[in-house]
Amino acid sequence: PLHRALSSVVALGANIICNKIPGLAPRQRAICQSRPDAIIVIGEGAQMGINECQYQFRFGRWNCSALGEKTVFGQELRVGKGASGLKGPSHRGQGELGGVQLGPCRVEQLSCRPQVLEDRMQLECKCHGVSGSCTTKTCWTTLPKFREVGHLLKEKYNAAVQVEVVRASRLRQPTFLRIKQLRSYQKPMETELVYIEKSPNYCEEDAATGSVGTQGRLCNRTSLGADGCDTMCCGRGYNTHQYTKVWQCNCKFHWCCFVKCNSCSERTEVFTCK
Repeated sequence: PLHRALSSVVALGANIICNKIPGLAPRQRAICQSRPDAIIVIGEGAQMGINECQYQFRFGRWNCSALGEKTVFGQELRVGKGASGLKGPSHRGQGELGGVQLGPCRVEQLSCRPQVLEDRMQLECKCHGVSGSCTTKTCWTTLPKFREVGHLLKEKYNAAVQVEVVRASRLRQPTFLRIKQLRSYQKPMETELVYIEKSPNYCEEDAATGSVGTQGRLCNRTSLGADGCDTMCCGRGYNTHQYTKVWQCNCKFHWCCFVKCNSCSERTEVFTCK
């Protein structure tokens, strides 16, 4: 009776909460109401994804900020009848990376599968028996480490290709995507990430695109990469901040009974974009 009562309370709370979550499809709302415990796990997974995104893009002008805003994903492309959209955070400005979908989705087939996870799932087994004889064996599949998936998706992001929509010329021919080149009808590979539009450079704050700008961002004065001050600060220059860190060092115990330490210091410089 107590378990049933608690279940009723949880179900009632889930029904109220799920009806207030914006943007859920009817099927998603039904899952939310029937499995409120799953929503907690989904929320934890979403937070893991955001954290990994911020780690992978920590050295770029776009550092996975403003994820709660629809503008950061650009326009949504719908192919065919219904459901599958292609969208992604833009990050290709002048010579930079392009807006791509950060999920391995096969848009043409109107399905989105965790292909990267499927390809890297491994079979692990454990033996059971007397003295390790392995008379019986239990096996299961395991997911790759989340960081490994993040690195792989970032590599695909770096190699993303720009595509364009080819409208159907006949009623029975589906709309499809092709690599954006003159006189080319080559379709992107299933393992490639693609993007439709080139993105702004994210140098300045712009609410229309979800850009928060790079003012105040840390940069590396000696780096020639995306985290270098020249690139990160978009030519605006940078400020130099000097800090002195002081700590106790070379501590020794003297009989009896005290510890004597020297005072060490280190001067560091930090650079931020103007």
